Amino acid sequence: MTHDALTALSPLDGRYAAKVDILRRHFSEFGLIHNRVRVEIGWLLALADCGEIAECPAFSAPTIAELNRVLAEFSVADAQAIKDIEARTNHDVKAMEYWLKQRLADNNEVMRVSEFIHFGCTSEDINNVSHALMLKDAVGDGYLPMLDQVIARLRELAHQLAELPMLARTHGQPATPTTLGKEMANIAARLMRARARLATIALTAKFNGAVGNYNAHLSAYPALDWEAFNRRFIESLGLEFNAYTIQIEPHDAMAELFDAIARINTILVDADRDIWQYISLGYFKQKLKPGEIGSSTMPHKVNPIDFENSEGNLGLANAVLHHLAEKLPISRLQRDLTDSTVLRNMGVAFGYSLLAYDSTLRGLNKLEANPERLAEDLDAAWEVLAEPVQTVMRRFGVPNPYEQLKDLTRGKGISRDDLRRFITTLPIPEADRTRLLEMTPASYIGMAAELAKRI
Repeated sequence: MTHDALTALSPLDGRYAAKVDILRRHFSEFGLIHNRVRVEIGWLLALADCGEIAECPAFSAPTIAELNRVLAEFSVADAQAIKDIEARTNHDVKAMEYWLKQRLADNNEVMRVSEFIHFGCTSEDINNVSHALMLKDAVGDGYLPMLDQVIARLRELAHQLAELPMLARTHGQPATPTTLGKEMANIAARLMRARARLATIALTAKFNGAVGNYNAHLSAYPALDWEAFNRRFIESLGLEFNAYTIQIEPHDAMAELFDAIARINTILVDADRDIWQYISLGYFKQKLKPGEIGSSTMPHKVNPIDFENSEGNLGLANAVLHHLAEKLPISRLQRDLTDSTVLRNMGVAFGYSLLAYDSTLRGLNKLEANPERLAEDLDAAWEVLAEPVQTVMRRFGVPNPYEQLKDLTRGKGISRDDLRRFITTLPIPEADRTRLLEMTPASYIGMAAELAKRI
């Protein structure tokens, strides 16, 4: 069968391919190979530039330019050439080393020091740095911009709807009123806090040889401070150096990152479900799209499909993220290969996350508040004012305030007139009585509007 969007095994490469296209440059096989070349060339340049290795002298400006050009112009055809070599070697990193030597065969300066390509390295030195760079770039280039769009839209809704009263529904039952904007602000605040925590996570990398002790490095150049040198190299790539490792970098920082993204996704699952419920209650209407069909048999339907889509994809993303976070920090003794195949699925987790964020954003952009429906629910719930009435009674020492309001309201609706009659009997100052009599469910919103505008 031909391989195209209609025959793709994964919907990320089929139905939804265009929505996650930005991740391809980072998490595809091409992206991994490109980053390996980036690390190998960077390492060779660092060795030549250090001034302490006589056998690997500094390169001329034209050679440095050529090395940089190999990286800048690296193409899918180049990646395929490496894959062709891998078909013979059955080793992906070694294939990339051989390709580099072939690619630079006409450069005499490089050929004189060709054995310093991959000098002192185990494959995992190249791979762990490549994976860290893939994650670092994907978070900054693809993930955070989409998350920030979702947060920005929630903040916009919070400000627009800050003063629109809404009946809260703790345990699904009528409860102390809030505003529709404040509920959007709650989601935005949670996401902003989780995003800030994610931004503090520093991705770590190692570059210390077969089992983490610079054995090969020191056998060739025992006087060179390899730990300091390799630390500078890793930090020059914008990563944090991990000095204590086995053959592999232990992936603890990766696990922390995946857990942080999963936490953000969980917040969005909660948001998707709540907004879905607000649509069901009629608090939100959805803007109509010409030509769109909600049901194949029920013409009236306008379904909240974006939030349902988002929730489903967030579940898939978190299933992969949780496995990555739980599996990757575990390796038998100094090395096993169980992390290798798992790491190839980082793009799957990011892809489903990005797809979900896109769906949530599309859903948020369709929302229109329904003030009439909100007012209708509030006007049918005068019992929620039992809270302020009994609280004022407490202030002025009226006996058994909670119990009196419980008898009056629990499990039954009361009318505006019923509540007013009760208030007029209370032995409280006239100014406070007047304030309670003027209160309505729609006006009893506390600081909700202020909090929503502040986000």
